[in-house]
Amino acid sequence: MFRINRTLIIPLAEIEMTAIRSQGAGGQNVNKVATAIHLRFDIPASSLPEAVKTRLMAHADRRISREGVVVIKAQRYRTQEKNREDGLLRLQELIKKAIRVEKPRKATRPSKSSKEKRMDEKTQRSRVKGLRGKVTE
Repeated sequence: MFRINRTLIIPLAEIEMTAIRSQGAGGQNVNKVATAIHLRFDIPASSLPEAVKTRLMAHADRRISREGVVVIKAQRYRTQEKNREDGLLRLQELIKKAIRVEKPRKATRPSKSSKEKRMDEKTQRSRVKGLRGKVTE
């Protein structure tokens, strides 16, 4: 079981993890050991609630394909275990970000003191710029 938050849990069987060879420089060991993790999570086939699925599918992220499959490649660390943890953590963060509901912003007017402060700063700036002109004696 993979816990996203207090109420949301995904069975690990729904997350497909494959060990692959890591990219980049690495010395003698790089061509022998599969340390990177290729993580795939099928959103439509998952046991997530329908509301969460639709929010995830609507979430604009390049890691989510048109078919609704989340693909994460974790190769930051040198060990497979660390990369597996990193991939799962990144999946968790992606789902958390997608299900978070932003509060609508309340429109407010600037206060009187903030307007006065702005005007004072503008007059001060005007004086500074005025001093840059030609000196007349």
